[in-house]
Amino acid sequence: MPMSDDFAIIRTGGKQYRVSAGQKLKVEKLDAKGDSVVFDAVLLRSRGGKVEIGAPHIAGAKVEARLLGTVKDKTKIVFKYHSKTRYKKKKGHRQPHTEVEIVKI
Repeated sequence: MPMSDDFAIIRTGGKQYRVSAGQKLKVEKLDAKGDSVVFDAVLLRSRGGKVEIGAPHIAGAKVEARLLGTVKDKTKIVFKYHSKTRYKKKKGHRQPHTEVEIVKI
């Protein structure tokens, strides 16, 4: 992650991310159309050493990002077992994520 003094903390998919311009990250799957997305749930923003804190969001603040594609995470094994009843069940799960690159804060 590039270390600069301009960054923001955004909320998407029930999680919070610290982002700066040029950074690539994986977020929960987005149902966005086109090749860009705007995150308007900005919780904190730092520009030129000046920090703004939202209550809960900063009014009018947004973070623009470019969509890079949808990927799947590593396989998580879900194994259910009941002793003494011969019950075993094994499943796998791959969580979908969307890769984005932060363009502008």
